[in-house]
Amino acid sequence: MTKFSMNRRAKWQKKLMGLLLIGLITISSFFSNPDPAFAKLTDDNYDGNIFALYAGNGSLVPPKNTLAQSLARSQPAILFFYLDDSSDCKIFSTTVSQLQEYYGRAATFIPVNVDAIAPDVKYAKTDANYYYKGFIPQTVVIDGQGKVALDVKGLVEYEKVDDVLRKVFDLLPRSESTALKRRAVNEINTELRN
Repeated sequence: MTKFSMNRRAKWQKKLMGLLLIGLITISSFFSNPDPAFAKLTDDNYDGNIFALYAGNGSLVPPKNTLAQSLARSQPAILFFYLDDSSDCKIFSTTVSQLQEYYGRAATFIPVNVDAIAPDVKYAKTDANYYYKGFIPQTVVIDGQGKVALDVKGLVEYEKVDDVLRKVFDLLPRSESTALKRRAVNEINTELRN
């Protein structure tokens, strides 16, 4: 072999060894950490925006309108006080998303991250922070006249909030109306076959 081909071969071997070393380091670091950074619904670790991660609805944060804007239009508002690193809030985010599916055009949805609430500040009734009582999750429904129709802490069933919203919007109770059902995404349209 010539000296030139031996240098090429040595350079190629160095590159290959470097790539193998990087691969081994990557694999060993992945397996050496028993709890890699994967999002978990049941822990109190920060994973990111809970509405995007767990409810599949990143449109909730940031809210499109403020409470003051909603009250000026006499539109009901639903406040959700949460933390991104709370397992209860992660679980509750799916309920919030379900509520927005049916009431999102008629009511203002205002998720409020409690980390952003300044302590020892006096808030006006037109500010969402005014209604925070120190619990997460906390759900507050304010009707179109600015009156609190619901103020509950902790995980709340969809049906409980839905019952209050039905009263706020003067809708039939669930027992007297047809069930709202989501249409399947891949549903076949049978009307086209006829």
